[in-house]
Amino acid sequence: MLPIARPGVSRHLRVLREVGLVDVRQDAQRRIYSLRPEALVEVDEWLEPYRALWRNRLDALHTEIARGKKVRE
Repeated sequence: MLPIARPGVSRHLRVLREVGLVDVRQDAQRRIYSLRPEALVEVDEWLEPYRALWRNRLDALHTEIARGKKVRE
């Protein structure tokens, strides 16, 4: 059981279909959704600059935390 109601799931799946992240096919009364991995490559490429930014910021935070621990010791 999903933690959201069927209409919510349907809306999410419709958005994913509209942006090209999933394909859908009809199977009798069911709709079968499948992920389009090639579409995720584009998302991954878009996210990379943000990953690098956060990686650098988290590394700096780690350094500051380590410095703070040394001062307290």
